[in-house]
Amino acid sequence: MAQDYYDVLGINRTASEDEIKKAFRRKAKQYHPDANPNNPTAEAKFKEVNEAYEVLKDNDKRQLYNRFGANWKNYQGFNGQNPGGSPFGQGGTPYADMSDMFETIFGQGGRRRRGGGFRANFNAQQAGQDIDQPVYITLQEAYEGTKRVITKNGREINVNIPKGSTTGTKVRLSGEGQPGVNGGPAGNLYLVVTVSDDTQFERKEDDLYVDVKVDAFTAMLGGEVEVPTMTRPVRMKIRAGMQSGQKLRLSGKGMPKLKDKNTFGNLYARIMITIPSSLDDEQIQQVKALRDSLT
Repeated sequence: MAQDYYDVLGINRTASEDEIKKAFRRKAKQYHPDANPNNPTAEAKFKEVNEAYEVLKDNDKRQLYNRFGANWKNYQGFNGQNPGGSPFGQGGTPYADMSDMFETIFGQGGRRRRGGGFRANFNAQQAGQDIDQPVYITLQEAYEGTKRVITKNGREINVNIPKGSTTGTKVRLSGEGQPGVNGGPAGNLYLVVTVSDDTQFERKEDDLYVDVKVDAFTAMLGGEVEVPTMTRPVRMKIRAGMQSGQKLRLSGKGMPKLKDKNTFGNLYARIMITIPSSLDDEQIQQVKALRDSLT
């Protein structure tokens, strides 16, 4: 699904040539790779800006784009054959007849003549193209649900990102994609969610994992430990003889399920046993005595 060139440059569809040029210079400066050495996405954004400018600065290309959206290249230089003058379909495969070729290019935008012929109908309605737009949220926002404000053709749209969203979740904004042709319906805008890695919790589907430090004496004798959750810490009892790497399960303390927000995954506390980093002479002797008594 293609990006809307006007959104890429941050301009309205009625923007003048001067406004297009100014917007391009501003965006190109913002995303130029030399100005973003530590931003791996800057180069891709810079290419999008260049692609959008190359089309919108050219009046003929812009008119085709305004009318046909992401399919505008199919209509550039149309000469009665496949776009580009080739009598072959996609991948170089010959069309069974010219009607197949027109159906591929125009879809519902062409109709058959009496007697089996086919002709293009440039006045037919066509739906607009869908658009994908990335949106980034934190794990806490995925847990609680959050909102984003999207700017579209100068309008601000408030969008709810649902609880339990995962990387790849799509939020649909109906009719906010590219406009239709000849009165056809507009496409949809899809916000494609990416959930950033969290510094404390590891997520596996709807379950969470967190490391919990436990001193050696509590691990040997048993006791209580404090376990962080997405809301507030909880106290858990651990049995004597707990080993490093063992996991304690807290049912229902994981992430909310996207399709059932009242149901939650589990949280697993991974035990990480710690020992003192330094001992004085007396303590060393006591530890040796304990070791000898155990062995």
